[in-house]
Formats: sequence, C-alpha cells, structure tokens
Amino acid sequence: MKADGLSLDDKRQPISDNDIPDIIQRFHQLDNEAERKRTDQSFFVPVDEIKDNDYDLSINKYKEIEYEKVEYEPTEVILKKINDLEKEIQAGLAELEELLK
Repeated sequence: MKADGLSLDDKRQPISDNDIPDIIQRFHQLDNEAERKRTDQSFFVPVDEIKDNDYDLSINKYKEIEYEKVEYEPTEVILKKINDLEKEIQAGLAELEELLK
C-alpha cells in the first residue's frame, strides 16, 4: 500500500490517493491475482520462498524493480547550457548593480 487516503502529517486529512479500495477488491478476487508479476504493486509469494527468507516479509526481498535507462544529453551540451545560464545570471546581477548605484 502506498497511500491510505489520509495525509501523513499530524492532521491526517483526506487526500485523493487511496489504495485501500483496490486492496479490498483484489482480496475478494484472489483467483485473478495468482499470475501477477513481481513488478506489479501486489503479487503472491510462495510460502516456501518466505520460509527460505526466514519469514522476512520485507517487500524488497520479493519485489522486482524495473529500471528505466535515462538518456542524458552529451556533457558538452549540458556544460554549454550551464555556461549560458551563468552568463544570464551575471548579466542580471550587473544590471541590478547598475540600478543600485
């Protein structure tokens, strides 16, 4: 469960994120849940696997995470953008300093 429908602060006010209805629905339809992948939000784990992990119920022991490769711009392009921004900042500061004289 990621969200229970209430904020995490001390006020616990209702919020739109709420996984509880989905959990209840999935519980009432367990037969449809058997083939879910380990990358899904919920999935079954065989009892033997839980025993082999000394009954550790930490989700990280069982959930598989799919990593997405992030493509970044070439370093030269990033550095050029940083330098251009720095020039804009310096120009803005010079303009402000002129106004304060």
